[in-house]
Amino acid sequence: MFQTFDAPSDAAAIPERIKRLRVLLADEGLAALLLPRGDEHQGEYVAPCSERLRWLTGFSGSAGLVAVTRRHAGLFVDGRYTVQARAECGGGLFEFPGLARTGLPGWLRGKLKSGDTVGFDPWLHTVSEIERLGETLKAAGIALKPTRRNLVDAIWGKERPRPPDGPIVPHLIRYAGRSAESKIAAVQKALKEAGQDAVILTQPDSVCWLFNIRGRDVAHNPVVLAFAIVPAAGKPELFVAAGRITREAQAQLDGAVKISPPAALRTRVQALRKAGRRVRLDADRGAWWFVRALGKSAVRGADPCVPMKAIKNATEIKGARTAHIRDGAAVVRFLAWLDRAVATGEEIDEIGAVRALEAQRAGSQALREISFDTISGSGPNGAIVHYRVTEASNRRLKAGELFLLDSGAQYLEGTTDITRTIAIGAPSDEMRERFTLVLKGHISVAMARFPKGTRGIDLDPFARRALWEHGLDYDHGTGHGVGSYLSVHEGPQSISRAGMAAIEPGMIISNEPGYYKEGHYGIRIENLVLVTEPVRPDGGDRDVMGFETLTLVPIDRRLIVKALLSPNELRWIDTYHAQVNAVIGPEVDAPTLRWLEAATKPL
Repeated sequence: MFQTFDAPSDAAAIPERIKRLRVLLADEGLAALLLPRGDEHQGEYVAPCSERLRWLTGFSGSAGLVAVTRRHAGLFVDGRYTVQARAECGGGLFEFPGLARTGLPGWLRGKLKSGDTVGFDPWLHTVSEIERLGETLKAAGIALKPTRRNLVDAIWGKERPRPPDGPIVPHLIRYAGRSAESKIAAVQKALKEAGQDAVILTQPDSVCWLFNIRGRDVAHNPVVLAFAIVPAAGKPELFVAAGRITREAQAQLDGAVKISPPAALRTRVQALRKAGRRVRLDADRGAWWFVRALGKSAVRGADPCVPMKAIKNATEIKGARTAHIRDGAAVVRFLAWLDRAVATGEEIDEIGAVRALEAQRAGSQALREISFDTISGSGPNGAIVHYRVTEASNRRLKAGELFLLDSGAQYLEGTTDITRTIAIGAPSDEMRERFTLVLKGHISVAMARFPKGTRGIDLDPFARRALWEHGLDYDHGTGHGVGSYLSVHEGPQSISRAGMAAIEPGMIISNEPGYYKEGHYGIRIENLVLVTEPVRPDGGDRDVMGFETLTLVPIDRRLIVKALLSPNELRWIDTYHAQVNAVIGPEVDAPTLRWLEAATKPL
């Protein structure tokens, strides 16, 4: 199993940890301390040694921040985690003021007074985050101050896990489609055109993409936690322990990349400053430590790897299609098994479903990892957007309820992410109506045609319109970018209210509208889509792009209210199901094929 189901066992220790932290605040002369979920790379997925937020608060989500004052503690999470945060961090120890970006300044101003100082670890916050917060607090006479050490680590002490030190392996050209040398040349060209001498890469997936390497430093995402400096001319420098690099990876890197120990990073950054070099740093992704260390040498600019990595080359696109056929067959086999098990009265619980699905994926012999902890939510657990089942929360799938299953896989050819909502027994009329409204939004995005320059924020309302008309909505984005055997969440593209990046051909994005009735059920329908090349429709005067749906798994017909779908929407679902049957049918056994044919019958 790539997933574990252990529940946090140290909840009783959290009050004492908060108390000890407050003692350190007094010792350091601080009125408050900020602690985000991210690590030194500002990553969504972190190694066990960087699970500081979970250790201090009990909150296990992938995004959040806690502010601890001498008397109060505020846990800030987004709409995906509001239910989960309250469930994991009860007991009256924390307040839940909302989003950190919008709610944190006001909360701090309400708890602190003029002359107070708020501490932060300079490695754990981005440049833009600290500058934005600092300006807001300054007006109230409250100062931000970098700490000399991480205060949570000081409390954690010897019990804190060791940093990851696993092998670094090559990502072969037959999967990457492009050599590291050509990628490096493209980055160096961008630096020269911008009149910059170097760029500091702080994002592990950028480093891994650029050098065609992979690792297992964090769960489920095949990345190496490393920094790199790429000069406008000459060899890039990768900061990792040389002993971690396998012989095959070393052979691939030889001649193209200089390997230096992680401890050398500080010296190199100081040398760039001393030499007066113009060094690009992504203010939205780079730690505040870098801008302080670089001083006037720091030049604000986006990580150049991000847009290059987002647009998949022909090899990566071919690999994505291959991965989705393989993955689709595994999920179809699982769904067929699940329906048979439910029909015969077999008791299935959330953990059993996760294990069965992983077994189907592993049966291909090509599974490298799952791409995130499977969200296996029965009944009310499905309303927790990023629910993670544990032995303590595990729930049986019950007749008359919905089962939300959000999962994905890592294959050398590509990364997958799929959500299906499944009727267990007979669903209610309300469930079917709201499922169909979500489906209408999903189809609206899938059928969208849009000109060059269209952003995710422009497409997001397509997914919500049918829900809005019924006074319904959901509190998460509609889609995120996906890497190529890399992070399942990748920028810059997204379909969301914050999606300001232009959608470009070759990008892979999720299409996943939803609806959640707290305490009852959750609904989400997710496929991955590939942005297609622009074409000019007959009679049109402007080229438009669209989406090719990569995910090939039936959508539960039992939950669809046919009368709520337009003729075009009915045509889309029938065409999609016909494609699923034609492509996945030859990949599955005879009993599964019979199930698939029934599941993809025209509406």
